[in-house]
Amino acid sequence: MSVKHPIIAFTGSSGAGTTTFRRVFDRLFKEEGITRYRVDGNAFRRYDRKRMRYMVERCHEKGYCLSHFSPEANHLERLEGLFREYSRTGTGLCRRYVETEELAEMYDQPVGSFTPWEEIPMGTDVLVYDGLHGGYSESPWSQRHTTPSHNPEVIRRRLQVKLCEVPELDIARWVDLLIGVVPVINLEWIQKIYRDAHHKNKPVENAVQTIERRMSDYVRYIVPQFSLTDINFQRVPLTDTSNPFVLREVPSLDESIVVIRFRDPKGHDFPYFLKRIKGSWMSRRNTLVIPGGQLEHAIRVICAPMVHELVGRYREAVGS
Repeated sequence: MSVKHPIIAFTGSSGAGTTTFRRVFDRLFKEEGITRYRVDGNAFRRYDRKRMRYMVERCHEKGYCLSHFSPEANHLERLEGLFREYSRTGTGLCRRYVETEELAEMYDQPVGSFTPWEEIPMGTDVLVYDGLHGGYSESPWSQRHTTPSHNPEVIRRRLQVKLCEVPELDIARWVDLLIGVVPVINLEWIQKIYRDAHHKNKPVENAVQTIERRMSDYVRYIVPQFSLTDINFQRVPLTDTSNPFVLREVPSLDESIVVIRFRDPKGHDFPYFLKRIKGSWMSRRNTLVIPGGQLEHAIRVICAPMVHELVGRYREAVGS
C-alpha cells in the first residue's frame, strides 16, 4: 500500500455487480473533485477473443477447463506490476479491452482485441480497478487445494497445450481499499445470464455452459479473494431464486437485503452507520445488514470517509 498513490479495487465474479459500485464511486469522485484513473480487469486478459475461444476448445477436448478466472488466462503478473508501479510513482502500463462496437469504432480496432500498452498519465489522485482479480493472492489455502491435475506443468505435459507460466503473485498487498462484490451464488448466476442475454445477445444456454465450465476455477481463484477484502457487500434476494436457470428477471434491490462484512471492525463507527442508514441492523460485531434499496446511500456513508482519508494523505504527500 502507498500513502502517495492510493489504489481502490472492486473484485467479484462476472455478473456480480462490480460495475454498479464503480459508478457510485465515480459520482462520489466527481462531487469531491477527485481525479481517478480507471483500470478494467478485462484489459489484463492474456488472449484476445478469437484466441481465447481456441484455447478453451482445445483444453476442453483434452479434459481441462480454461476460463477467464484462470491465472494462466490472464496477465496477472502485469496487473501486479501496474499496482506496484502506480503505488510508488503514480503511473504504470495499462491498456483497454475492446469489448463493444462503440469501443471498436473509438479505437478503430476489432471487437475482442486490445489497445496497445500505454503509460497512465501522471497527476491522478487514485487508481480504481474493477474486475476479477483485484484481491488475487497465492495463499496457503489455494496451494493446499491445488491438485496435481490443476498444475500448469502437468497440464502441459498431459494435454500438449501451451499454457503460460504464472509466477507467485500477491496483487492484494498493493490495494489500499479492497471491496468484494459477492451476491449469493444463485443471484450472481441470474445476473450473469440476464446480462449475457440482454446486453451481449448470447443464448441462455451459452451462459449456463460457461457457468458450469468455470465452476472449479471460481472456487479456486475467485472465492479466496473475499477473505482478503476490507469490506464485502453481499446482496441476498428475498424472492425465490432456487432455480436460477429458469428465472428471466433479476430481483430488484428493493427485493433484497445486503450483508456488509468488515474484515477489521476497528475504526468503523457502527452506531453512526445505524443512525444514517434507515432500517439497518448488526447481525455480528463486524457485520451490518441493510435494506437493498439503501445500497447506494450505504456505500457513500461507509466508503466516503475512507476515500477522503486516502486522497487526503495523497494530496498532503504531494503538497497539493
